Amino acid sequence: GQILSRMMIFEEVWGYHFDPGTNLIDVHIGRLRKKIDPPGNVPLIRTVRGSGYVIAEPV
Repeated sequence: GQILSRMMIFEEVWGYHFDPGTNLIDVHIGRLRKKIDPPGNVPLIRTVRGSGYVIAEPV
């Protein structure tokens, strides 16, 4: 359950300096959720408001 900030994701995945004005991370997280979240179940990627994202522990 480590929180991954948007800046951390952007810089580690794309290797660029993070621009806080972009919603690139939000768009990609949304696409990932559509592909990996089973309908009606607990989401695997959870948003931590004001901090970033966390991957849920497997149940």
